[in-house]
Amino acid sequence: MSHFTTLVIYAFFASIVFGITQRSAPKAMLRFGAFCFAGFLAAAIVVSWGMFLIKH
Repeated sequence: MSHFTTLVIYAFFASIVFGITQRSAPKAMLRFGAFCFAGFLAAAIVVSWGMFLIKH
């Protein structure tokens, strides 16, 4: 399993937990969970590019 696959799995489950615990309406839970999932992936890509640029 690659690091990216592991990150996607972690982001998926963490987003489910955040959506359920931070919002009360089902539609809002789904929307917030999707927002968190996208945020996790975007942050990971930005940080990985930053580490790549520091190394090179």
